[in-house]
Amino acid sequence: MRFVQVIDCKTERFDDMDRLMDEWVERTKGTRTATHSLIGKDRSDGSHFVEIVEFPSYEDAMANSKLPETDQIFQEMVALCNGMPTFTDLDVVRDEQLNQTLSRRFFHEIAVGGNLEAIDEVFAPDYIDHDVAKEQDTVIGSDSLKNDVIRWRAAFDFTISLDRQVCEGDDVVTLWTWTGTHEGDFMGIAPTGRQCTMTGTTIFRFKEGRIQEGWWHEDLLGLMHQLGALH
Repeated sequence: MRFVQVIDCKTERFDDMDRLMDEWVERTKGTRTATHSLIGKDRSDGSHFVEIVEFPSYEDAMANSKLPETDQIFQEMVALCNGMPTFTDLDVVRDEQLNQTLSRRFFHEIAVGGNLEAIDEVFAPDYIDHDVAKEQDTVIGSDSLKNDVIRWRAAFDFTISLDRQVCEGDDVVTLWTWTGTHEGDFMGIAPTGRQCTMTGTTIFRFKEGRIQEGWWHEDLLGLMHQLGALH
């Protein structure tokens, strides 16, 4: 079970503490078990800071605390604080990336499921679309996305496997594998009945709870080879 430790402290010397954290990261290369660290500053009290450190498990956190570098840095950290920091130990019982969930709605519910009405729920009305496979690289408006979904669904009976998703800030990156049977006209190619696969990567940028911008990189050349359009 993943584990996080919340460290609460007050200091007027955050710049020194920030440098101390950089020093700990450098000195514990190859030995630390912490995977993620986030520090927040209290908007109503500029001397109040909270650090959240994530570990794969409680046992990993305990191993990390026993590192000599961790103990030494902690002693120096205490010297910078207005009193002893407090610690809260938490087992992670729920972790939901809301942008990731919304991104999956496009692939599963809209593209494969054909629920075009959901596009207006998932995408901003002034959505900006970038696709290396199109002559016009930038298209504005969610209607263009609806037309793309309709065109692909008319040409193929397909599924999409989400191989990996990475979330950072407002961006969700999805590595996907598309598998389809060619049942309708596609880019001037009459139905062949062939089953094809294609891999690709999509980056969705979110704003105010909806997808604002998307970048598409897909192996369209490989797909055309499989359809017999290229030799």
